[in-house]
Amino acid sequence: MTFGFLSHLDYNLWLFRLPIMQELVRQGHTVYAICPSGEISNSFCEHGITHIPYEIERSSLNPFKELDAIRNIYIAIKPLNLDILHTFTAKPNIYGTIAGRFAHVPRIINLVEGLGSFYLENDLKSRIVRNLIEILYRQTFKLADTVMFVNQDDPAYFVHKNIIPQSKVFSIKGVGIDTALWSPLPKTDTWIRVTMVARALKHKGVQEFIDAATILTQYYSEVSFQFVGSPDEGNCSSFTETYMKEQTAIHYLGHQANIRHILSQSDIFVLPSYREGLPRTSMEAMSMGLPIVTTDVVGCRETVDDGINGFLVPPYNALALSEAIKKLIENPGLRSRMGQAGREKALREFDVATIVDKHLEVYGLKRVR
Repeated sequence: MTFGFLSHLDYNLWLFRLPIMQELVRQGHTVYAICPSGEISNSFCEHGITHIPYEIERSSLNPFKELDAIRNIYIAIKPLNLDILHTFTAKPNIYGTIAGRFAHVPRIINLVEGLGSFYLENDLKSRIVRNLIEILYRQTFKLADTVMFVNQDDPAYFVHKNIIPQSKVFSIKGVGIDTALWSPLPKTDTWIRVTMVARALKHKGVQEFIDAATILTQYYSEVSFQFVGSPDEGNCSSFTETYMKEQTAIHYLGHQANIRHILSQSDIFVLPSYREGLPRTSMEAMSMGLPIVTTDVVGCRETVDDGINGFLVPPYNALALSEAIKKLIENPGLRSRMGQAGREKALREFDVATIVDKHLEVYGLKRVR
């Protein structure tokens, strides 16, 4: 069979789709990585995957440029004689499905990893964009054969609004993580480290993390709160580098390459986000045996069984967040039990081998042992 994996970023395919693409190559299938040329697009060939470039403007809303993007995708995929086209993220889902039908691809699969920040605000622009997204997705899902979702809430919302029939919904637990790599490591100091890893955005709950740290550092001198991640320039929800560095209650580490090492020296992982698809950072922390404190919102609640491997708290609530963190600070036995439960949940639900098997299932294939 011939498979095309379509994204608007080479990194998206490389970081999140490579294991399934490698498995398909191992089984003898032909696999194309269809994405704009980037820093790592030439690396696909090392794994027996052929890179097919096309052009798209990620942030454009100009209808003429959007039509150009559909045409560019069509030109890229038409000669490939694909059996299955698998698309990822909003624009590739919508434009790729249209182009795929024009190219007579027999089977098209979309993957929706989350609905984005326009589902967090209720201003006029957000309402207009949400309405546009739903109009486009309603038409796209009519053309697609299967739509994969990474949480339970997003497909339930779409089914309720008659945007997609339940029969086309296929659920998976995110993109998967390598639980052998993301495994517990020895801690080398006695500090209790509370860690948040995210982009420095309002919607990630950064201010609530700072406020919770401000509350708790008054009482626990042996506890360190650290934030790992950088601002997102051009995003209206982003905090500035200056603001993050001014927050005395937290250690602002900025962008870090070795997240695994940072998590290995942490005791508690926190993600007070307002909405997620399915947060990979929480899954990595769970896999490394950390208890999780996160919000009871779409996506985040998929990672925590409340009271078992962590705590779910209301969003926008720094006091509730601080109280949950406090329970874990004061009870090392609870941290250990919840961390072990999280490790077991990661192995059971989020291991990349399990996610690859779910992809093969939707393709109508099985893993060749």
